[in-house]
Amino acid sequence: MVEVPIRDRKAERHEATKAEILGTAWDLVREQGLGGLNLRDLAPRVGMRAPSLYEYFASKHAIYDAMFAQGYRQFAAVIAEAEARSGADGLRAMARVAMAFMVEQPARYQLLFHRTIPGFTPSEPSYAVSVRQLEQTRAWFDRNGFTSPAALDLFISLIVGLAGQQIANDPGGDYWVGLVDAAVDMFLSYVKATGGTTRPARERTGP
Repeated sequence: MVEVPIRDRKAERHEATKAEILGTAWDLVREQGLGGLNLRDLAPRVGMRAPSLYEYFASKHAIYDAMFAQGYRQFAAVIAEAEARSGADGLRAMARVAMAFMVEQPARYQLLFHRTIPGFTPSEPSYAVSVRQLEQTRAWFDRNGFTSPAALDLFISLIVGLAGQQIANDPGGDYWVGLVDAAVDMFLSYVKATGGTTRPARERTGP
């Protein structure tokens, strides 16, 4: 006789409610900006009073922390699709999907790539998600001959910078998005000319 595992329905409901709160938090910051996350506004959207949210998240920063981890898991997934390709074509694909991901949700871009929330630092488990994504990309760079640590730093800076310009100066448009291929060509010329670095690589402190 096959033993059927007993489901923990209470735990399932708890996790489902956490997921609903998290999804609603994303809706709120898309509407009001990253700093607009407020428990008094969030609670009624999920049919709760604000104090009840503490049964699921210890603080507003804990919600940001969960959003940070979820955002990096989403980012890793879209980058992984581009990393199935190799060489210059793979690099262009990676740049395009990263740029699209960043400009799609400005609040998510700010949370993942800038430190805009006073006092917020990702927890070790959430930060580890971002580090795994970075190491995934670093491994792709190594496999494709971009072995200098400075090469990856430069590539990240180019795409994050272009996305910031797009969000700040042409929201809803595509001017800076249209510069992605040119930025990748410039990066490839730099790598070819210098091997990816013109100075000793510094020790990284984060993604």
